[in-house]
This record gives sequence, structure tokens and C-alpha cells, in this order.
Amino acid sequence: MTGAVSYFHENGVATITIDDGKVNVMTTDLLDELCRSITQARDDRSMILLRSGREKIFSAGFDVKPLTSRDAEASRALLQAGINAILALLEYPYPVVSLCAGHAYPMGAFLLLASDARIGVHGEYRVGMNEVAIGIAVPDFALHLAGYRVAPTWLHRVVALGRMLNPQEAVEAGFLDMLVPPERVETALDQTIGHLAGLNMAAHASTKNRMRANVAEAIRTAGRDRLLPTG
Repeated sequence: MTGAVSYFHENGVATITIDDGKVNVMTTDLLDELCRSITQARDDRSMILLRSGREKIFSAGFDVKPLTSRDAEASRALLQAGINAILALLEYPYPVVSLCAGHAYPMGAFLLLASDARIGVHGEYRVGMNEVAIGIAVPDFALHLAGYRVAPTWLHRVVALGRMLNPQEAVEAGFLDMLVPPERVETALDQTIGHLAGLNMAAHASTKNRMRANVAEAIRTAGRDRLLPTG
């Protein structure tokens, strides 16, 4: 347990806050905690609001130390924890809202891609997948997720060229749905959550799960058969 993920439930909304005291590096332990919070929210039959407790950072992404070392076991454990978190959000039966007010590197960007509604805040930060820029081949599961959610005109630039995006580009590319000024964050959250609360949740879950069935199965298969890129 790292204590980097907190859970608060009120009025049908489960707020999950990521705050490791630094830059929200996605370690295996943190991702496991995140999955436990998602399970708790599911038990509470609640919409999720996923946010960062750090200023100017959503997440610095995966802990790269295992990925850039030759520790295959640690790398596999980390990537599998990432897959578990992605699938937990992709297959969550209630709406998932993510609030991004700062940098979102992989795995943080993957959490945005797996969410239903993504609210970005105007600011000087970057969102995207920089793996190839730091010497890491993009895993198959991430290719499937990006192919599902990133706009086709941006896909190659984001994935194969490692281009990190400013907030407006992140909206165009499909990592975010809207941008709001800092002073309107709570209003935007209230409006978004209010709209989503009016959905028929059974219809929402059925529709979303059928839309995402193929990508979820592809991510599972990648995790089982080719978790670490071989070429």
C-alpha cells in the first residue's frame, strides 16, 4: 500500500484522487490501489470522478525504471497492473469522468483514453504517449487503446512519433473532450455529472460494453500473449 489513491463517495459519485506527493508516477502498487478504488466504486454503484491531487500534473506516467531495465518480471507486473486499470475503466458500468489539469504521460494518458468524459483545464502542460522518445516500444495493449480512441489524423503522430500535445491539441486528438478555464472547473464538473446522472444506467452500461467489447478483448489478448514488445 502506498496511500497514493484516496476514495470519497457522496451523492452517487465516487471521487478517486491520485496523489503520491510528487508527480503521480504509476507504480505497480499505485495501479493496484487504483483498481481497488474502482472496485469499491462499482460496489457503491457510483459514477467515478478521477482526478489528481497534485497541481499541474495528472500523472507522469508509468514508472520507467522497470521498463528501461532488464527486469522482465518487474516490467510484466507493471504493465499488467496498467492493463488491469485500463480494463477496469473501459468496462465500468457507470460513467467515468476524468479531470486533467496538468501533464498526462503514459499511463496517465491511458486513463484518459479509457474514461467516458474527459475535462481538461486550460494551462501549459502536455498530454500524450512519449514512449518512443525515451526508448520504449509502445506495447500492443496501448496500440489497441490508442487505435480505439485517438483520432485517425493524429494517431501516427501521437503513437509512432511520440508527439506530446498541448491541451487544445489533446482535445483534437481525442485525449480530452473539452477545455475550461480554472475558475470554471467546478461548474463544468457539476454540469457534466448532472447530465450523466440523467442517463439510464442499464442502457449506458449495455451500449458502452458492446461498443468496447472488441478493444477490451484485444487488450486482454495482448496482455496474455504479448505483454512485452519483441520488435
